[in-house]
Amino acid sequence: MVSEYDLTIHEAHDLLKKRELSSLELTKAVLERIHQVEDRVHSFVTVTEDIALAQARQADEHIKAGNFSPLTGIPALIKDNMCTRGVKTTCSSKMLGNFVPPYDATVVERLKAAGIVMVGKGNLDEFAMGSSTENSAFFTTHNPWDLDRVPGGSSGGSAASVAAGEAIYALGSDTGGSIRQPAGFCSVVGLKPTYGLVSRYGLVAFASSLDQIGPLTRDVTDCALVMNAIAGHDACDSTSVDRPVPDYTKSLVPDLKGLRIGVPQEYFVKGMESGVEQVVRQAIARLEELGAEVEREVSLPHTRYALACYYIIAPSEAMANLARYDGVKYGFSAREAENMWDAMEKTRQYGFGPEVKRRIMLGTYALSAGYYEAYYLKAQKVRTLISREFAEAFTKYDALVTPTSPTVPFRIGEKADDPLQMYLSDVCTLPVNIAGIPGISVPAGFADGLPVGVQILGKPFSEETLFRVAYAYEQATGWQKRRPKL
Repeated sequence: MVSEYDLTIHEAHDLLKKRELSSLELTKAVLERIHQVEDRVHSFVTVTEDIALAQARQADEHIKAGNFSPLTGIPALIKDNMCTRGVKTTCSSKMLGNFVPPYDATVVERLKAAGIVMVGKGNLDEFAMGSSTENSAFFTTHNPWDLDRVPGGSSGGSAASVAAGEAIYALGSDTGGSIRQPAGFCSVVGLKPTYGLVSRYGLVAFASSLDQIGPLTRDVTDCALVMNAIAGHDACDSTSVDRPVPDYTKSLVPDLKGLRIGVPQEYFVKGMESGVEQVVRQAIARLEELGAEVEREVSLPHTRYALACYYIIAPSEAMANLARYDGVKYGFSAREAENMWDAMEKTRQYGFGPEVKRRIMLGTYALSAGYYEAYYLKAQKVRTLISREFAEAFTKYDALVTPTSPTVPFRIGEKADDPLQMYLSDVCTLPVNIAGIPGISVPAGFADGLPVGVQILGKPFSEETLFRVAYAYEQATGWQKRRPKL
């Protein structure tokens, strides 16, 4: 029998609806699980036990009155870079160590309207800058499948909490792969929606033209249910797109007949682990068995420039966004200083960690006089070429299938002293953010006993196609039912 904390959203919803389980019982089971495993996993920056119990009691009242949604009463974790009114939002940084927002992010507001039970805030790489959650100013999150390994990043706390049974689902943010890569590493489902589909209002900005919020869930059905709740136009976000949101659950059909799928060769990069490639190739063969027409020789030649392009654009935007942390208005402030300039310098010196400083320096250099044209402007032109290449591919194919990551989860500390190797962890995911298209990672099996994800990409606002491909694959394989032994 499945433990209550291991249920999916739709399984828990069915039990709540039939009154075979109450939200309070479910929430207590999840909180008990947090008490059991959190000292080994370290998913949470903050556990909000009292809030969760109060929201669970309220959810049970709504269920009793027949006034509830598919998410009502279901325990969830929110990545700690999304504002939560009255609850600390730290971005896993000393800079915001005691920051309590006076308002909710739009996604949090929408989940509250849907009846969320928030069990806490999830650990991340500081300001979402990293691929392993080792850059958190507080502690490293551990992968529930192997506690000596990273869960991926920057949404490592979110992915690990869902895999470990510490939350039924979670929200993450994705700037260059920060939802999909941890989803692949933790054997859960992670969706990076089309840029502009989900409001960024209340998400602490890293790189504003790349950031996007999305769900981390146990299966594809759950992912569609969360997207139904959080997607849609928001007047508070100037990049939010005003278009109707479909019911994503209607695209969950276990049949791929007539769908054309391309396999871009550039994603099978030099240095990819053979076990990972084998698992991904098997997943592609399975899609073919399910009726899809698969073309294995697709080429997206500009993909090779995506990593360099990303590490100019993202740090440039980060540098501008992080200028607001000056020790004056809010956040950490260095008090022992001779004058205003000294105070600002010390605030940034002691408030930011090494990776954040590295990216501020990269961005400052790329935007400085004499280098702007050579770096930033050229990167924006390459971005246009990458976007055009994807657009052209989607005139021939309904979806593209790639590995989520070139490796299985690596050991904690293994890449900490080699930033370039760490940046290469996102080589399969960051072109998606550059082009603003959607991508979903689904569990595809294991290599050397460690999780491997397969990534499905589509044209802008084609989330329904991604859900269809992901659901058909999931139903045919059953990898989503595996749980780590903790």
